[in-house]
Amino acid sequence: MDRRQQKTRAAIFQAFISLLSEQSYSHITVQEIIDRANVGRTTFYDHFETKDELLKALCENLFGHIISSAKDCTHTHGLYSDSSAPESIFCHLLQHLQENDNNVLGLLSCESSEIFLRYFKDNLNELIQNQFVNQNRKNNKDIPPDFLINHISGSFVEMVLWWIKGRMKQTPIELDRYFRAVIEPIL
Repeated sequence: MDRRQQKTRAAIFQAFISLLSEQSYSHITVQEIIDRANVGRTTFYDHFETKDELLKALCENLFGHIISSAKDCTHTHGLYSDSSAPESIFCHLLQHLQENDNNVLGLLSCESSEIFLRYFKDNLNELIQNQFVNQNRKNNKDIPPDFLINHISGSFVEMVLWWIKGRMKQTPIELDRYFRAVIEPIL
């Protein structure tokens, strides 16, 4: 994708995020996105076939970046200029959420949040499977892996929502400690 296409795609994403902060997903029209992004209808459809495809691409972009950054602790993204990256992938993930790139926290708590929460959880599932469930699990080996993955990712998402609703009073380090205290005995 060339630079012009990247700028257009970014403008469409930004317009969509802005509209999502104002109204529910189901009420947003392609015309509103086009108008807010200041692009033509043909340009929009060159990038996305439908509004649903735009939503999917936005979620993959937002959550894919956060999850892949969490997997690669050498990717510090400005978080650790004064210290080293945390050992816990959950802490790293929480720190990326705290940075709130592209208003991801707003999307997780907006009127259309159930859509974003589903994508977030789906992205977490792969991370949890690779980092924890498939790795030297010591306890509860009789529990099916897909059950554990669902339980852990669901718990993490609910913890993030609790954190957002509580105005993020806890640091990512504190939250990570709470979360690991709850899930480590399971694994």
